[in-house]
Amino acid sequence: MIHRSPGSPGMLRRALLTGTAGLLAAAGLAGAAGTADAASTLGASAAAKGRYFGTAVAAGHLGESAYAGTLDTEFTAVTPENEMKWDAVEATRNSFTFSAADQIVTHARGKGMKVRGHTLVWYSQLPGWVGGLSATDLRTAMNNHITQVMTHYKGGIYAWDVVNEAFQDGGSGARRSSPFQDKLGDGYIEEAFRTARSVDPNAKLCYNDYNTDGQNAKSNAVYAMVKDFKQRGVPIDCVGFQSHFNSASPVPSDYRANLQRFADLGVDVQITELDIEGSGSAQATSYTNVVNACLAVSRCTGLTVWGITDKYSWRSSGTPLLFDGNYGKKPAYTAVLTALGGSGGGGGGTASCAATYSLTQSWNGGFNGQVTVRAGSTAITTWTVTVTVTPPQKVSATWNGSPSWDGTGNVMTMKPNGNGSLAAGASTSFGFTVQTNGNTAAPVVGGCTAG
Repeated sequence: MIHRSPGSPGMLRRALLTGTAGLLAAAGLAGAAGTADAASTLGASAAAKGRYFGTAVAAGHLGESAYAGTLDTEFTAVTPENEMKWDAVEATRNSFTFSAADQIVTHARGKGMKVRGHTLVWYSQLPGWVGGLSATDLRTAMNNHITQVMTHYKGGIYAWDVVNEAFQDGGSGARRSSPFQDKLGDGYIEEAFRTARSVDPNAKLCYNDYNTDGQNAKSNAVYAMVKDFKQRGVPIDCVGFQSHFNSASPVPSDYRANLQRFADLGVDVQITELDIEGSGSAQATSYTNVVNACLAVSRCTGLTVWGITDKYSWRSSGTPLLFDGNYGKKPAYTAVLTALGGSGGGGGGTASCAATYSLTQSWNGGFNGQVTVRAGSTAITTWTVTVTVTPPQKVSATWNGSPSWDGTGNVMTMKPNGNGSLAAGASTSFGFTVQTNGNTAAPVVGGCTAG
């Protein structure tokens, strides 16, 4: 699916808690991740600063071990790229499909990550039936959509982009033409927020937009709306700044000041879709400036990059993300980690590795698991990973590694079996079979120690 909104005009981007035991069990089987040094990850370093560090996620890539492994190791929040948009969940009126979005939410919450819901009311990626409704029907459909989607995920979403991209580009500061604006008028935004609050009083309710990163006619119009909402008690908790940058649209010099003026209205501010085209030190400097701006504003609660790897970015030719197409850490990654106060990122340093678990096969009475070992920013010659199973589970077979056991037989220490030497950013894997004996809990993967 295509998300049309943009850091630069005309560009395209790819853009649970349900209360059921089944989803929670699935989340448990998804496993856990371990790293040699938690302070060497984006998420852990941001958490030390009181913030989350998130990424946009596509359900279709979660089956790729390097994608899921990098997600689980580095990030503490996720935003579904397309899976929660109107055309994905309600293609036919009042018929809802949540399976793809559920996959992302279950995975994220199984790892203890926050989830940003994106998005409830937006002019784009609307199924055709929405635009053909009368004003009365459209109001009913909008409120029903918000209610049904938010109810499905109630209690499991940290923040919702309730309304997305409702203002025009350019110097007018006017509202964007859309079925909602054209038929319901300016009041539809307020109504959407009030409906959202009535459904989930605990989720953060955000307005999200692009090209509002510095002070200009568009950001001034959003500012005026937020100020009015706060004065009149309209429930708005946060404002999202997409922050898509490139050489033609760089990080504005007043970026921090703009974030601060919104925060001064009494709302949180969040960097919601960050990507910066470029490479090398110039890209790294721009990323540093964004992170430092957020850290300087106490109500900037977190940052989300719009994707994990350049190869899946909506503007991949511009290589705008922190990991290259092979999941190697770029200079921009190191710059972000350093700005967050972390250490051990790309571009040299001590040997490190990360280990991530995935379920590869299951049957009545057992399952096969796989642990992917990935070298950090420097080459390694050996690695050690611990895997703990829950009694009465037992590991009955292993491959691609040399195991040893503690006295209980529940903790396996795995070392290489001819696969210990890894180039920087390269990976290998080992596998094992678990006899569940009635307990289907996922193994716990400990830290990876490199040499």
